[in-house]
This record gives sequence, structure tokens and C-alpha cells, in this order.
Amino acid sequence: TALAETLCRAGHEVRLWARNPAVVAEINARHTNTGYLPGVSLDPALRATTDLAPIAGLGLVLIVTPAQQMRAVLDDMRGAVKPGTPLVICSKGIEQPTGKRLTEVLAETIPAAVPAVLSGPSFAHDVVRGLPAALTIATADPALGRHLAERIGDRLFRLYWNDDLTGVQLGGAVKNVLAIAAGILDGRGLGASAHAALVTRGFAELRRFAEDQGARADTLMGLSGLGDLLLTCGSVQSRNMSLGRALGQGTQLANILAARKSVSEGVHTATAVAAIAKARGLDLPVASAVAAIVAGRLTIDAAIDGLLARPFKAED
Repeated sequence: TALAETLCRAGHEVRLWARNPAVVAEINARHTNTGYLPGVSLDPALRATTDLAPIAGLGLVLIVTPAQQMRAVLDDMRGAVKPGTPLVICSKGIEQPTGKRLTEVLAETIPAAVPAVLSGPSFAHDVVRGLPAALTIATADPALGRHLAERIGDRLFRLYWNDDLTGVQLGGAVKNVLAIAAGILDGRGLGASAHAALVTRGFAELRRFAEDQGARADTLMGLSGLGDLLLTCGSVQSRNMSLGRALGQGTQLANILAARKSVSEGVHTATAVAAIAKARGLDLPVASAVAAIVAGRLTIDAAIDGLLARPFKAED
């Protein structure tokens, strides 16, 4: 909804698809989406629908479906997307059962679409209020990246283009896992020094994981990597950090998830990252600990003790 509002503000004709008829009716009748963006008035020109058929007439599609539902929605969209249409993936995650990046899921479901990825440090409430934000849009063709940046972005929603789709995707996905860890430390009251150490060592894991799969180091040092990590690990406005904080305070994961409408992608991505790391022989102690905690295989206290008991080693 925040992205749709931003595109309306930039002067585009925008259609917003949602699966919930009540949400669609509220957006069209009252120009609000109180379940997800309370207190926000939307542009009356923004029209919502439960029908995917209108995609056939659009020149650009942004898909913001949660990562674990992405394949099913793309399957439903398959017949409506014209060949050559840029399809911008805005979700941040890895498909848990397969360990595949979302561009790989797109290639399997709608191979005629042109993949792009939008990622970076941005909270929906900031974006929809028109507060300044900067993100990365990645495409294989830099000319298309520049075109999309100029088309989607504006002075308050600044986009930088990049051709490293792997790096942009994995930066956004893995930082959600690390944000859960940062939230757990916060919930346990372990202090700012521990938080700084966790985020720094977590970033080393993010780089190790993503570079192993072909990501560029400069991408991971940019907005979609380090930038997004700093935002998501630094504020309980982050769904993943707030989830970790609740875990650290003793709330059961099932109860946290049951009380939320929004999706905390890091819960699913942690399992995928840990499985990929094990298969590829990568040492990711923080991400692996988060995966074990959300799976119920390890208590938080045992995970913290295990990380603190690791042998001393060279930083590099």
C-alpha cells in the first residue's frame, strides 16, 4: 500500500491487488487501509481490486507478496503478464522449501517476465508519509535499471540502480534473520555493546553467505545490504526485530505470530539460510542459532551461551 501510494504521488495511474475483499473495499470507499497503515489517508486515485486480470494491461508490475506465498501468486498471474513486462520483486526472503531466491521462483513461473528487484532501508510508515528514503533497484540491464529508477522514484523516494540481482536479494533476505537476533539481545537486555557486536559479526555472515552465491561485495556494502541491516536491526518498528525482542522477553513464537497481521520474513528465511549454509559448508553461527531457536531446537539462553563460548579467532 505504501509503494502504491508513492507511485500515485509520482503521478502514475496505479492499481493495487489484494486478496482480502474487505481491504479492497475499504481502500476504494474510504481511501484508508487501517489494518496495515492506521492513521494514513490514501490518494483517492488509488484503486484496489481482487482481480489479477487487469495486470494484462499494465506496463510495469511490482509484486510485494510475502516470499513464502510468492510462487502461488505468480502461478495465478502467469496468464495475465505480457511477455517482456518488467516485474519488480519487492519482498525480502528466500523460498523455504527450495532455498531459491525469488528471481529464481519468477523464472520458473513466469519466464517471459523481465526480473527486477527493489530493496533497501525503508519502513512502510515512513514511505507512505512522504519521508525521505533511498533504495536500490537491480536489473540485469543497467539501462532498464535507470529507466525504472526514474519511473518509480521521486525526490523523496530515491532509487539507485544496480545489476547485481543476487546481492540485492540476499542482503534484504539475510538481514531479516539477523534482525531477529538483534531483537532477542534487546529483549534480554544485553546492552548496546552486545548489539553492536552482534550486528557487526552478523554482517560478516551476510557477506560470507551472499558472496559464496556470487554477490558482489560493493552491493552488500550498499543500501540493500549494510543500509537495510542498520535500519532493521536498529528499530523495533522492524517486524523482525520486534519479533526477536518479544522472543527475548519470553513470549512464545506461536503467540507472537498469531497476534500479527504482517509477515516477519526472517522466521522462514532463517531455516532456508541455515540449510543452505550447511549444504555449502559455511560457518554462520548467528543465523544458525536463530534458525534453531525459531524451530524450537534450542533455547535462547543455550544459543547465547553457545555463541559466547565459541573459540577466539582472527577477525578476518
